[in-house]
Amino acid sequence: MTKYRVLAALALVVGFLLAYFVWSTQTISGSSYRFKLGLDLAGGTELVYTADMSNTPSGERSDALSALQGVIERRVNLFGVAEPLVQTEEASALSGTTEDRLIVDLPGVTDIKAAVAALGETPTLEFKLATTTTVGTTTSVKFVSTGLDGRYLASATLGFGSGATAGLSAPQVILNFDSDGAKLFEKITTENVGKQLAIFLDGQPISEPVIQEPIPGGQATITGQFTAAAARDLVRNLNFGALPVPIALESSSAVGPSLGAAAISAGVIAGAIGFLIVALFMVLWYRLPGVIAALALAEYLAFMLAVIKVIPVTLTASGIAGLIISVGMAVDANVLIFERTKEELRDGKGPREAVHIGFSRAWPAIRDGHLTMIISGVILFWLGTSIVQGFALVFVLGVLASFISAVTLSRVFLLAIVPEKNEGPWHFLMGSGGRNS
Repeated sequence: MTKYRVLAALALVVGFLLAYFVWSTQTISGSSYRFKLGLDLAGGTELVYTADMSNTPSGERSDALSALQGVIERRVNLFGVAEPLVQTEEASALSGTTEDRLIVDLPGVTDIKAAVAALGETPTLEFKLATTTTVGTTTSVKFVSTGLDGRYLASATLGFGSGATAGLSAPQVILNFDSDGAKLFEKITTENVGKQLAIFLDGQPISEPVIQEPIPGGQATITGQFTAAAARDLVRNLNFGALPVPIALESSSAVGPSLGAAAISAGVIAGAIGFLIVALFMVLWYRLPGVIAALALAEYLAFMLAVIKVIPVTLTASGIAGLIISVGMAVDANVLIFERTKEELRDGKGPREAVHIGFSRAWPAIRDGHLTMIISGVILFWLGTSIVQGFALVFVLGVLASFISAVTLSRVFLLAIVPEKNEGPWHFLMGSGGRNS
């Protein structure tokens, strides 16, 4: 029993420290561990863009969408928006979406026009080879994609080269590709010496140089008809992020901070009421084990809130709903354990032996039940929209945490205090409902 009492004391100390961490980091201004609130709670603007994948091979669309997400994240971060969230949604028959989408959440930005202007239009950069086709006596030039585009761009810099007018230097834009882009650029220039390699920006050719020789090193120069100001703007925009695929604004919406505050208040009240009702039921029905379950549930909540802060998980209204539901799921295992324990007590076992056996016999049902819930949560997260994903993530974390609450904490606390024999007040304390065991 001494071992369990030491473990129980340690668990109480850890629980207290977790609760203090959650409280203190939320009340201290400027703490990096404050809850990260989603758009529906913090207020702000949501922009939904459609990605045009018509010119992207089907096998490359997932990579292109990921590259697009990274580019937009860098651009949003450069504008200093606090806690932006950029998500992608792939077209899929399973998810019911027919278009690839980019969802940009900008907490704190309630002016939609300002949000669209802040995100701006980033250029789509492509390198295309000129091919000549002849029909009858008519010759036409067509530009075909090489696969080298903005996703491979590492940086852009401004330079000056010899201009057409003596004594003047023409502005140039120097592109530096990443390692994959450098290999692809070298391959293209090696295999197509003497051909025209046009540089397209937003679908328009801005430079049509002829490949004179293989170009290693991953550096290309754009020598279009630039003014110095236009070249500087182009360098700035390319460094913000050249889009691998074009995007178009599909919809926009704004959530006021007052609505977000109301959602937080409603969620906190619902959570508190749910916790109290569950705890009260457990205490009234299972007596001492119910008190233990309520204590373990409080530690479970402290642990969950700390995990949400540390990861951090972006907390949305649906996420709060997932947390509230997980409170009920967290005591589900306790119900199984306590019912098994009651059966052993009725068979004449002592409290300590009954607790050991009760936990052992309830374990397979607890394991299988939690596993099915985790599978359901993973499927929801995989196939759901961003709102459903917020619910699924918190729900899965809650299910995992309930293993600690029900299977470990409750067992340790019970074994730290229950005696070997079911005598005196213990006969009542280990009973349940309106009867003794």
